Amino acid sequence: MSKVIMICASPRKKSNTMAVLEECAHILESEGLEVEIISLRKRKIDSCQACGSCAKIKKCILDDGLNEIIEKVRVADGFIVGSPVYFGTARGDLMAALQRMGMVSMASDQYLSWKVGGPIAVARRGGHTATIQELLMFYFINDMIVPGSTYWNMVFAHAPGETANDEEGIKTVRRFAENVGKLIKKIKQ
Repeated sequence: MSKVIMICASPRKKSNTMAVLEECAHILESEGLEVEIISLRKRKIDSCQACGSCAKIKKCILDDGLNEIIEKVRVADGFIVGSPVYFGTARGDLMAALQRMGMVSMASDQYLSWKVGGPIAVARRGGHTATIQELLMFYFINDMIVPGSTYWNMVFAHAPGETANDEEGIKTVRRFAENVGKLIKKIKQ
């Protein structure tokens, strides 16, 4: 069975970002895919040291749990990240994780190439598009496939549970998840 790994970058226990990813997971599961959501909550993800060790050992030399996530992504068919927007951009720990994942992929087996997925941004008022653009840079430089939707993958919410109030945002990410699932199935045929 094809699998999609999702990363939730919210530090909050019951976050709006997690609620949006769970909504995507339901859609992907209805498309017949297996889904695992990995939370970065309470993890300390260090930044890349640009040491080049990943070219030799085919993983990151830093031992903070990211290599376990890399192995899960390596064997998955899809990869979606969800980030809350703080000060107009994605969370720093998510960017640190993605940069290290990209370095390992480029220095070893290009395991990210042809993974299907994309970013989702959740914010109170603004910074969504800048965050999506920032995260798309990771997908495109790693030869990944990002399907579209009916709008950008963004949801407006502030207080816990407010994602349900953004009907258009939820509809957009549902369609995105549906397109991820359909595309993975077509590629795997």
